[in-house]
Amino acid sequence: MRVETTGLAKADLTLPPVVPGLRVGLFGGSFNPAHEGHLLVAETALRRLELDRIWWMVSPGNPLKDHRNLRPLAERVEQSRELVEDPRILVTAFEAAHHIRYSADTVRLVTRRCPRARFVWVMGADSLAGFHRWQDWRAIASALPIAVVDRPGSTLALVSASAARSLSRFRMSEAEGARLAFQPPPAWVFLHGPRSRLSSTMLRANASP
Repeated sequence: MRVETTGLAKADLTLPPVVPGLRVGLFGGSFNPAHEGHLLVAETALRRLELDRIWWMVSPGNPLKDHRNLRPLAERVEQSRELVEDPRILVTAFEAAHHIRYSADTVRLVTRRCPRARFVWVMGADSLAGFHRWQDWRAIASALPIAVVDRPGSTLALVSASAARSLSRFRMSEAEGARLAFQPPPAWVFLHGPRSRLSSTMLRANASP
């Protein structure tokens, strides 16, 4: 898949540095545009899981979404950076440099390149609802522990989502969140916290003439 990377620096397209034992949340998405709801997911995971870093991975494009209104990658990276203030949250577009289309390929790349880091996959509850439709979703669940952060209108995904039902016996209690990065997968936790009703779809609709 060819991706337009005009306007991005070399550092934007490079895998962020890690040291052995670093606890890193992988938070990916189109961020088209990034908004307060995304930030709350990242901040909740960072705090509740006691992570050292969040990699805010701006994807070239979600294969399950319509790309006709997709803003340029460099614009989405810059807009994400303007939103993020915590230096532990690193905005990156390294997936574009590796021509990655699916999250499972991202997981394979980072675990191969950084085998001694402790990665956790982070997603909003709205993503959990459709997780079973992701390419090789079971491979993701078998490779990394997963943190699902509540989002307005998606709380019931905890019991209704196909993937949640399939993985129900591997769910940890919310109180055990700080242990998640050390758990052998499959393991996952559902985190409640501050929520924002903003969505990228709503923001795009409001911006339309």
